[in-house]
Amino acid sequence: MNKKLYLLVIFGLIIPSILVFLSFLLMAKTVKETPDTLDEIIKRDCLVVGVATDTKPFGFLDEKGKNVGFDIDIAKRIAKHILKDEHKIEFVPVSMADRMLKLNKGEVDFVIASLTITPQRSQVVDFSAPYYIAGQAIMVNRDSNIKLLGDLTGHPVGVVFGTTGEKNIRTLLPTSKIIGYKVLDDGYKALKEQKIMALTADDVVLRPMAINDTSVRILPKRYSREPYGIAFRKDSENARLKEQVAFVLSDLKSNNEIQKLMKKWEID
Repeated sequence: MNKKLYLLVIFGLIIPSILVFLSFLLMAKTVKETPDTLDEIIKRDCLVVGVATDTKPFGFLDEKGKNVGFDIDIAKRIAKHILKDEHKIEFVPVSMADRMLKLNKGEVDFVIASLTITPQRSQVVDFSAPYYIAGQAIMVNRDSNIKLLGDLTGHPVGVVFGTTGEKNIRTLLPTSKIIGYKVLDDGYKALKEQKIMALTADDVVLRPMAINDTSVRILPKRYSREPYGIAFRKDSENARLKEQVAFVLSDLKSNNEIQKLMKKWEID
């Protein structure tokens, strides 16, 4: 083999190997530089969580304007596990309509706001395991002659925009006039003012209203099964955060802490 041919063979073997090696280095660097949500939380020393402020007893504001509720307590447990301090947490108000939007825009690390796990939502966000199972209920005025779902056929029914209740009731009552509200309290006021014949939402958020106001009542039947989950962005950088949250939820369940929190907030 002459010298030129020998050099060509050697370079033909070495150069591709070098290029492959450099490619691996570049890939490793890119992976390393990919932002990790858990690392960012630890670096900022604060957990940013999207929560409801009008969904008693899960997430609402007390008389001092402080975030309280079942979801709030779970979020604090997560902050305590990750940052060793339950007070290192910032609560960002989210509505039923914008909670997944704010999550995917990166405004919060995750959302815990009585958010039902559904196949459609699971295409947009990732969910934790369910931490509570609710059911869709219907509330009417005490003196109403409405006894069954079918009695609402053709009548105006209130829903909260962006909820599974809105979708379900449109299927169950296709000929009724469905009127949407941004927050549950607006629908409750409309019911009291008899602008609507009924208001539908998860039983656990309607129940406190019926307990505190004897002029309304909840029909006995439930029309769905609503598993609540914590929502995360569908990004690889959230994998470690999801693992930490899964650990906390599992620990709360195994230690009966979930049941204690349910009792604290009078949740059945």
